[in-house]
Formats: sequence, structure tokens, C-alpha cells
Amino acid sequence: MPSTSRRCRESESIVRTHVSPSTPRLVLLATVLCLLADAAGAAGAPTPQGPRSLGPPTPARVRRVVTLAPSLTEMVIALGAGDTLVGVSRFDEAKEVAKLPRVGGFVDPSVEAVVALKPDLVLVQPGPGNQRPVEKMAELGVPVLLLPLHSVTDVLVGMRAVGGALGRAKEAEAVISRIEATRTRIREAAKKLPAPRVLFVYGFEPLVVAGPGSFAHELLKDAGALNVAADGGSAYPVYSVERVLRARPDVVVDAADVDVGKDKLRALPGLSSARWVEVPSMALLQPGPSLGRGLEELFRLLHPEAASKDGAKP
Repeated sequence: MPSTSRRCRESESIVRTHVSPSTPRLVLLATVLCLLADAAGAAGAPTPQGPRSLGPPTPARVRRVVTLAPSLTEMVIALGAGDTLVGVSRFDEAKEVAKLPRVGGFVDPSVEAVVALKPDLVLVQPGPGNQRPVEKMAELGVPVLLLPLHSVTDVLVGMRAVGGALGRAKEAEAVISRIEATRTRIREAAKKLPAPRVLFVYGFEPLVVAGPGSFAHELLKDAGALNVAADGGSAYPVYSVERVLRARPDVVVDAADVDVGKDKLRALPGLSSARWVEVPSMALLQPGPSLGRGLEELFRLLHPEAASKDGAKP
């Protein structure tokens, strides 16, 4: 049986065969498949919750930050601390970091590249594929902050932790307040509308969907939808076609950037009559400060009649 770390590397390799390396959704797909492999390889193992620190203490004033995922880069920029960034992942496409050094991907961060940048803090979305290199960074004297970002709560807690580490606590609370205000507004709007049955798809072959515990599952609920994969048993389950056909979703949200298997699934009875929509941006896919905007996009996808009647903003 291959190790979880090896399965994660293989997952990213598989995704790369279908998606251009410059495609930002590659990191999401690789991360989802990696977490899926972790669940399969370590079922029942306790998972640490909340932000955790490794290595030496974070200095009182952080001047140099390296991030290993676009969502974490987005957090730093949203807090007004973009000038502290000195290195990012190969998947980062924000214009603010276009000229910064790349230090690897989610499953293969380069210890040498990170250490060479002499960061005061490295922000990491932890996973089995990056565990060893991240631990090595800490052993070499680099302060590391691990930020699980599975749920909306994780994102908000992570934002608060990053704000505290960067001396931007007030800015973090402002971002959190905006996200929560958007969620409240969308929930109120959704109460007045029928609840569509929705399948949220990350990949078609295998069929990987948003299940309970994922931030997409929470946002579907906020938008007044019923997630047909709520019985999936994990945040990113591989879902059987038979279960999907029995569920008969009204809407299929295509969040995959790989179309392999899509046409075959779409042609099946019970799915051919569903309304298929694609996410318009990365806002709904990256667990970061753009979740509020992503929720607004999701609301418009699921309730186009309400969006067109009341304007672009629900």
C-alpha cells in the first residue's frame, strides 16, 4: 500500500495530465484528491483541529511571509499586509504577487527555497503530502503556522490567527464581519425561495463531490439549497453514480476544471434534465476571504430568477 504522501503526489500528477499547470483550479483539485487519499489511508486517526504552530515562536513583528496556498496569500493581502509577502506557491495568480519567487506546490513545497527566503513566518494549509517538508522547515528554525481550512469556521478562525500573527487583528475582524454579514443577508433572501436539490462536483472521474464538513456544503445551506450528497460521510467523498441518480438533483454545480467523464454523466437519465451551471470564478473554491463573494455568486447560480428580478446583488 503506497504511503499517503505518495498518494498525494500521484494525485497532483494525475491532475496535471489534464489541466494546464497555470490553471488555478489545479491546486484545488490536487488538494481535494490529496485529502481524499488521506481519509482513505488514515481512517479513524485523530485530526488536529484549529491553527497550530511549529518551530520557533513567531517574532513580535513579522516582516517576511511565505505562503504555500493561494487562499493563504489572499488572506495576507486582504489584511493589507501584502508587502510582507516574499514567496508564494506555484499556483498563485494574484497580480500583487506576480513577481515573487515560487516555492513549490501544495504537496511538494521546496524546503530549500523557503529557507533561502529567510521568512519570519510560513503560512501552511496542512495536508499529508506536505507534512514532512513543513516539519523540516520548522526543524531548521522557520516559524510555521498551520491553518486547516475545511469549513467556513476554519476560514474565519484562520483569518483571525493570521491577523494576530501579522499585527492586523482589527483588519481581520473587519474581514470576518463582512463575510458574516453577507451570509446573514443571503440566508434571509434564500428563506423566501424554493430550495433546489444540488450536487456540487469537484471532479467527474472519479465523481468527487462536496459532502458534509466542506465549506461548499455550508455555503449551499446558506444559499437555501439541499446538498444531495449530505449523506456522503466526508467533506470530499467519491460518490457513486447510482446514488446521484437516486437523488435526482435539480442543479449540478460544476466546479471541476477537468471535463473527463462529464458528458457521460450528464447524459444519464435523471441528470440530463438537471440544470448544469459552472462556477464563474475562484471565489467559491478558495477557502479564504473571498467566500462572501463566492456565496453571492452561488446564490445567483441557484436562484437566477431572484437575481435577475432583484438585481445582481441579493
